[in-house]
Amino acid sequence: MTQADDTRAGTPAAQPRQSLLPNLFRTTAFKLTAVYLLVFTLFAGVVLGYVAWNAKRLLDDQIRSTIDAEIRGLAEQQRLGGIRRLVNIIERRSRAPGASLYLVTTPVGERIVGNIEALPPGALDRPGESEIDYARSSEALDTPGRAIVRVFMLPAGFRLLVGRDVEERERLGVVIRRAAAWSLVLVFVLGCVASWFVARRVLKRVDGMTDTARTIMAGDLKGRLAISGTGDELDRLALALNAMLDRIGELMAGMQQVSDNVAHDLKTPLTRLRNRAEEALRTATSPEELRAALDGSIDEADNLIRVFNALLMIARLETGRIQDSMDELDLSEIVSGMAELYEPLAEEAGLELVTEIAPGLRIAGNRELIGQALANLIDNALKYGQPIVEAPALVRVAAVQVGSAVELAVSDHGPGIPEADRGRVLERFVRLDQSRSKPGFGLGLSLASGVVRLHGGQLRLEDNAPGLRVVMALPLAQRKPVDMAQPEAARPSTAAPNPAGLQSV
Repeated sequence: MTQADDTRAGTPAAQPRQSLLPNLFRTTAFKLTAVYLLVFTLFAGVVLGYVAWNAKRLLDDQIRSTIDAEIRGLAEQQRLGGIRRLVNIIERRSRAPGASLYLVTTPVGERIVGNIEALPPGALDRPGESEIDYARSSEALDTPGRAIVRVFMLPAGFRLLVGRDVEERERLGVVIRRAAAWSLVLVFVLGCVASWFVARRVLKRVDGMTDTARTIMAGDLKGRLAISGTGDELDRLALALNAMLDRIGELMAGMQQVSDNVAHDLKTPLTRLRNRAEEALRTATSPEELRAALDGSIDEADNLIRVFNALLMIARLETGRIQDSMDELDLSEIVSGMAELYEPLAEEAGLELVTEIAPGLRIAGNRELIGQALANLIDNALKYGQPIVEAPALVRVAAVQVGSAVELAVSDHGPGIPEADRGRVLERFVRLDQSRSKPGFGLGLSLASGVVRLHGGQLRLEDNAPGLRVVMALPLAQRKPVDMAQPEAARPSTAAPNPAGLQSV
């Protein structure tokens, strides 16, 4: 079979795995890491630039402070000893090695003493601080240095220039720029490696999820996504998808079970319906006999309709499509009316129906669904509640408030349900061996469970010692003030549901 044939048959053909490197570049993890890397690189560049600028500013401030101190000292020496004394001091200092620069000129700009040979034109004409190029000797004119200088006007027009070379500052700037460049390169390389590592790890897990999804699409519903155990977002996604797959598997198994049960449990009434009609056609000799056969066929058809209606109701409950019809209900009134309805049936079955109903129990729910679920529970108690040992022949219906919930319980003293089967009897069409002789289709408890689940409650099957106690725990309704101005007909009804439409399944 070709690949096209596999696709037409509904089985997804295996797709070739694409190249790893292009996939890495397209992953969200790689893109996010690249963006973080770019932002971090820009931030690091700004920080290093600020450090370099601040270091330059500090060095310049130190140079200016040194120049100012020297000018003050030299000016004081000139005041005390005249220009000759100043020239002698400058001559001695000019011979000492270092970054200090000195120059004394005549009023017309002729050099008297100092360690500076050449200056830019007009440099001595601007008193105050400046940053200029200079040369210490005639041999160095082709490679001038850079210095911060201050020009000070002396008496009689003489000029004093004091400065310091900024070569150390320039070297520091070169060191910082080189370190910044290497740091940014290192950050970029490490960031690319980290991006590749993170993206490769994420892509590997995503590819694993993709392979598992393809396996599931191919028909293997038992496949599940792998969990790494780190608790990250991919683990949370995998857990959610696995829970969804578990639920889908349960629904598929339920559909298969329902199909099998429908085929098994409805085969008998359909066969009986057909045989009755065939027998009537073959043996009936009068209109009365035909009418009796038709009545029996109608009864069988009604039973089948009830089964299918119950199945439809359970399906609607499981999908939550009835939640919009929720109103605030007086559960006490509903239970009282239902108990009154079933009292004659209990007397016919030789049982006593007793009630224990607290007043004013209000819940938010659907009246018909609550009534249907309660009807199924009471009907089951009447059918299976005959005592098998020496015990009271009674069925008890109780509705009491327990904490923030209302517990509606129906209990009997019949054979009960073994603890191992209590979870199974909530499924559709499940009937235990001892109940096969009783009428019904095994949908009552399943319907009641769906109703309780729809209302946000819990259905419990408990031992009544002897017998069975079925508890529907439903949350209390939030109290709302009654609008007395509202017309009486528009207020929520508290009457019991119409019993004519309630039938046990």
